[in-house]
Parts: sequence; C-alpha cells; structure tokens
Amino acid sequence: MIIWIASYPKSGNTWIRSFIISLLYSKNNKFHLNNLERIEQYPSRKYFRHYTEDYFNLHEIKKFWISSQDKINLQKKITFFKTHNSLCNLDNYYFTNFKNSLGAIYIVRDPRNVITSVKNHYSYRSYDEAKEFLFDENAILGISDSKSKKKYFNDNEIITPLSSWKTHYNSWKLFNKNFILIKYEELIENTFFEFKRLCNYLENILKIKISNTQIKKAIDNCSFYSLKNMEEKEGFAESTFNKGTGIRNKFFNLGPKNDWRQILDEKIIEQIEKKFKSEMSELKYL
Repeated sequence: MIIWIASYPKSGNTWIRSFIISLLYSKNNKFHLNNLERIEQYPSRKYFRHYTEDYFNLHEIKKFWISSQDKINLQKKITFFKTHNSLCNLDNYYFTNFKNSLGAIYIVRDPRNVITSVKNHYSYRSYDEAKEFLFDENAILGISDSKSKKKYFNDNEIITPLSSWKTHYNSWKLFNKNFILIKYEELIENTFFEFKRLCNYLENILKIKISNTQIKKAIDNCSFYSLKNMEEKEGFAESTFNKGTGIRNKFFNLGPKNDWRQILDEKIIEQIEKKFKSEMSELKYL
C-alpha cells in the first residue's frame, strides 16, 4: 500500500523524503541526492504507460489514478510516494482511495514564505505573478511551456492538478487514515522533536523501532545546508530551468533564511493574509 508524502510545492517535501530515505533505506544513514529516487513522484509517466500516452490530458489521466495504484499495489508492499497532486475528485474520479493508501504525511508551509521559493523555482518575473499561482484554483503542474521551443520538464512529467495553496491544504487535511501534519516552520524551530514525532508515526505504521541515534544521524545528513552543498557540487535533477537564461535554478535556495518579513512588501503580505485568512489562522500563522 501507499504512504503519501504530500505537499504544495516548495513546502519541505524533499527534506522529509531525504530524512525517510536516510533513515530507512541507506547504510549508516548516509544520504546522497541520487538516493531520492528511492521515493518516486506520483503521478509520473512510468505508472500510466500501460493505460494512456496522453500525458498532458487531465481528462484522460484522471481515469487511471486508481487503476495505476491498483497495479502498483500488486507488489503487496509498502511504497512511499512524493506527490504535489491535490487530494481531488474530478467527475467522480478520485486521486486515491483507502484500498490503495495506507497513510499520508502532509507538509505545510506558511504561504508568505512559499511565495519566494515558488518565484525562484518557476522563474516568475515578479511576486505578483507568483502570488497569482498560489491563488489559482485551476493551477496545474507538469506541462511544458507552450510559448517556447525549450523544454523545462523531464521526460517523466505528467499533468498534475494542484489548485491553490489553500485548496491543496484543505483537500489533504481531510485524509483521515494514518494522517500526520507537519509544519515546515516547526521542522526549523524544533527539528529533533518534529522528526521524532514523524518517527513515532513511522514506527506505528511500519511496525519498526527507530533509535534517537538514528534520528540524529539522519537529521545531520539531511540538513538544508548539507543538501544545498550537495546540489552546488553535483547539481540536482529535480531543479528547474530558468526560462530566461536556460540555466538551472537553485533548488535549495534560501531555506531557513527565507523570511517573508524581510522580503515581501506590505501589499503582497496583506493580499495573501486576506486570501488565506481561515487556513492561516487554523495553522496559527496568523
């Protein structure tokens, strides 16, 4: 069955994946960015090739979410998947179900900090453009830039319904089977405590034991600055290309130094807080 590591883009998904891989799949908790292949992205083309090759047609792809997961689970083992897909229901086609899903780890991040990372990652020219992306109820991922001959996505990309920051969060928070919510800010402020909480979740769901020594080692190996250093030395396949220069954007850009109070102007702050007031209050961001 599947355990989802779900998040809106640029919210800490890669950090959580890195930690879990270091903890569960690496000798002596050692970690390298290439190890991220141990937890793949879903949806991706490889899981839909037997059903359709119309990878950018959402009306086609949605028909095979459940079928493709049924096939994955024929292996009869627990599989972690990264996803940015909203937990949506499109024309009675559900993204997943409890037959296929064992649980969900959802990472959320203050949208006032998400916007800076999104602006860098998707090469938006302004914070207004990045803001519109966060607000867009019809936002999707996985489509090449139709206005350019250049290709900005890898060969495994597939259309992925995202929706707005708030709708994405609201969809996944309703997942009521082995669900854990992790706030990116708490990972920064209370790193060991939050990863310990995640490990308690993993112990219960996987029926394993994890020592504090293992946790500390995995935290050290997968710190933001360790990951950033790896990217600077060897690059990172999940980074995007800058649409203006064609050069890869830094995936691990500001991290803990991303502070909306120092970066955003008052107008953008007010617009985000107004648009997402209910959700931000619920999450104690306001």
